[in-house]
Amino acid sequence: MATLSSKPGLRYSVSDWATNNKQISHTAENKRNISHEIRQEGRALRNETTSKTNWDEYDSSRRLSDRINDVTRWWENLKACAQQVDAEMDALTLSKEETERALAATVLPLEVTAECLNLREGRRGKELVSDPVEAELKKEVEVIDGAQRILQQCIDQAFEQLCRLQEARQQLTIDLQDKIEALDVDMSCLSLTMRSPEISLKPNPTRVPPGSTTPQQWEQFSRYNVARAKEEMQASVQIRENNSITRAQVQNELEAQRMAVEFALRKRTHHEEQAYHEMQWQLKTTQEEIAELEKDICHLEEDMQAKTAPLKLVHTRLENRIKRPGIDLCRDEVQFGLVDEAKQLEVTILALKQKLAHAQHSLQSLKQHEAQMIEDLSRKQDALSLEQRSSQTRQRLTLGVQTEGLPSAVVPLTNSSGRHKLDLA
Repeated sequence: MATLSSKPGLRYSVSDWATNNKQISHTAENKRNISHEIRQEGRALRNETTSKTNWDEYDSSRRLSDRINDVTRWWENLKACAQQVDAEMDALTLSKEETERALAATVLPLEVTAECLNLREGRRGKELVSDPVEAELKKEVEVIDGAQRILQQCIDQAFEQLCRLQEARQQLTIDLQDKIEALDVDMSCLSLTMRSPEISLKPNPTRVPPGSTTPQQWEQFSRYNVARAKEEMQASVQIRENNSITRAQVQNELEAQRMAVEFALRKRTHHEEQAYHEMQWQLKTTQEEIAELEKDICHLEEDMQAKTAPLKLVHTRLENRIKRPGIDLCRDEVQFGLVDEAKQLEVTILALKQKLAHAQHSLQSLKQHEAQMIEDLSRKQDALSLEQRSSQTRQRLTLGVQTEGLPSAVVPLTNSSGRHKLDLA
């Protein structure tokens, strides 16, 4: 009888097989459900991340746009402020140059005043007096010295203010350059898209670079630069106003003192002319008196000579009558008359001699005084000539006032710090 061969191994029952099939189906369905949920969650996540990414990209672009607007606004403010600073620097430079011209204009009055003082030192003798003209000239020197000191102080203040304005302008320039570079960077970032070829992954892009600032610090920095520039501009405006007022005051003081000096000079010249003419008249009258006195002296001498012959006659008659003989030697009326005549002639001659001596002494005194008056008249003429030369010298000031409106070169002047000019480029 034949035998059936059987495969050795574990055999399952139909129920186990059916259970296994059911379990497989259940597991497959469960896996599909899980996969479905994962797919749904993945799709939701994709949609959510896509939306989030798009929104973040839009929000970043919007923030970049807002930032660009903020930077542009501050750039415009800084640029406008820089232009105002440039205009104020130009105005202050012009005011400084006007003050320098005003200072240079005081050189001529000082030279003229010194020349007038030196000229008047040439007066001689009693004409060398300390008169009001000398006092006014010395006062003019003091006024000019004071004006030069004040104007130089104004120039120094303007120079220092220009330095401060230049520093503020330089700070604005640096801030403007930084703003321009920041605008270029942000506008370049705004122009980038996900399809731009320039984009790439960067190592550690979220790092905080050294020197970073907060928005408050950023805005405060620009606000401080603008505020500082405005403060310096306000100080510059005040300095310009002070310079203008000082120039006007100095001009008025110099003009008033110039008029005072010229008035005193005219008055003194008038007095000297009067004294000169008076001295001329006195000299002419004295010379006429000398001439008359010399004539009278000649007449006195002639009269004395004329009295000699009558005296000789009387003496001869008296001497001859002594020769009368005897009783005829009588002291008669003739004798007494001759004696009286002789005595009278002697008295007359003595009186004429005394008067001649007095006249000669008076003539000598008049001639000495004449010489003094001639010398004094010469000194007065020299003094009057010096006053006239001083007046002619001071006419240079009047010509300077008439040509003041013409353009003139600015005299380079050194400020208190020793610097000649400021490079504002």
